[in-house]
Amino acid sequence: MKILALESSAVTASVAVTEDETLLAQSFQNSGLTHSATLMPMAADLLKNTGLTLDEMDVIAVAAGPGSFTGVRIGVAAAKGLAWPGDKPCAPCSTLKSMAWQCAHLGGEICAAMDARRNQVYCARFLAENGTLKRLTPDRAMGLDELAEEVRASGRPQTLVGDGARLAQRALEGQGLPCVLLPPHLLYQTAWGVARCALDLAREGRLVSAAAMAPSYHRLSQAERERLEKLK
Repeated sequence: MKILALESSAVTASVAVTEDETLLAQSFQNSGLTHSATLMPMAADLLKNTGLTLDEMDVIAVAAGPGSFTGVRIGVAAAKGLAWPGDKPCAPCSTLKSMAWQCAHLGGEICAAMDARRNQVYCARFLAENGTLKRLTPDRAMGLDELAEEVRASGRPQTLVGDGARLAQRALEGQGLPCVLLPPHLLYQTAWGVARCALDLAREGRLVSAAAMAPSYHRLSQAERERLEKLK
């Protein structure tokens, strides 16, 4: 199964092509450029450089959230645009589970975290065993103190991954809780993780059409929160 995967949920952008569990090619960018200007050219160049075509892709996958509202929208819109002409099945992947796949080989408990601002992180925890991931918590936005209390209750060291990992590290270490931060080249979200998450969705029969695919923000945007405050 060939999968074209997109990741634009935070500051980095990446595109990958995989065949089952094998990474065929990946392009990664952490330059600060706008995803709307970089993501589709990255996808086109990656396919060209691998000698593959969009028609040969079996699934179009994307990090559907949580994450930056703008970044997630750009990624989902791009995935829809790639999938629609050929009626390709789509995999709307959890950004957090996709990140956890990057360190699943290490085993133990993984805490995937993204900076959600306002002293919060988008966070989910997983247990990695024998090359598999077991979800321990849902994806959610939560305070750093709340995360520390949850980790304390688990009683196990955490491997931290994601652009919010350093925030989580400070919160956990500040309360004397053991954790390990992934090195910089593994820390950020990658399209390979999205593709690996998509493979699970395909195996579980949970792919969707381009029309049905939608972002999963897990929190109201700042503009929506401010509008609700004004209505009170």
